[in-house]
Amino acid sequence: MDADRREMNDRKARPKNAGGNHSAPGHVVLCQRKFKYFMHKSGFVNIIGRPNVGKSTLMNQLVGERMSIITNKPQTTRHRIFGILSGDDFQIVFSDTPGFIRQPSYRMQEMMNRSVNTTFEDADLMLFVTETQEEYDTEDPLLERLKTAGAPVFLILNKIDLVSAERAEQMAEQWRALIPFSKVFLISALKGTGVSELLPAILDVLPEGPEYYPKDQLTDRAERFFVSEIIREKILELYHQEVPYSCEVSIEEFKETETKEGLPLARIRAEIYVARKTHKPILIGKDGEAIKKLGSEARKSIEIFLDSKVFLELHVKVRDNWRDDENALKRFGYSQ
Repeated sequence: MDADRREMNDRKARPKNAGGNHSAPGHVVLCQRKFKYFMHKSGFVNIIGRPNVGKSTLMNQLVGERMSIITNKPQTTRHRIFGILSGDDFQIVFSDTPGFIRQPSYRMQEMMNRSVNTTFEDADLMLFVTETQEEYDTEDPLLERLKTAGAPVFLILNKIDLVSAERAEQMAEQWRALIPFSKVFLISALKGTGVSELLPAILDVLPEGPEYYPKDQLTDRAERFFVSEIIREKILELYHQEVPYSCEVSIEEFKETETKEGLPLARIRAEIYVARKTHKPILIGKDGEAIKKLGSEARKSIEIFLDSKVFLELHVKVRDNWRDDENALKRFGYSQ
């Protein structure tokens, strides 16, 4: 029980509280018995779009678990994350990707864009997510990639609850004239409107294929990754301006033990790296009050995710300009 989680890095996260408080808000309950095939269908469904259009919310809804962190701030997702939905005769591997940034400012953002580009190479189906307040010009590089995609592309027009039904239909027609989408769906990922109609359409497109992952596996990521993401989510919620975007979280220690009463206890030590010295005192706050609040909020969410008591220790370190530092980016898990 006391072995460090570093020795268990290949253990993939299977949230212990399926359907609990950590699942997607208003998530759609999908009856898997509804989708029956004489063959086993499987494939990779990659979700792409700009930052803050609802890609992570959509994947959380489709998988029925909270795989990706969600905030109202752009550029929340930094890494490509698989969410796996399995039934007796199908397996869909959804891929949530960072939002495509047209003019990246840092090497980190260039790497995030590269991970988006790789989704065009391994997809059986692309879900392009946009929203009702978003505008593109016809020469946008992401649109150019979509026009030449080798896989079918569904348009997912999100946040339709913010406009009239007539306006949503007009926008869908404008998109149809621009790109030959295989199908178009008008949804509200946050409220779950229209999401359940996606599953049958996705399964119709996917080919006959093998089981890529064990049927009970929900993601390709280990638990310690999700713990770091929960901490980063709280940083995004509690801090403002440049500070949350300059932070990266690294889990340095993750041990499973027990309380005196014999209940499961996770001891976690996390290091928060900031890109500038001036950000460190902001993150800590006067008399340490800010980081105490961060630790408390993060601990509560981690306890829900792990279904365990948690002792969380946070430390703040400065790594100057880590977003342009190749060694730092490699250490933090960004693709080359």
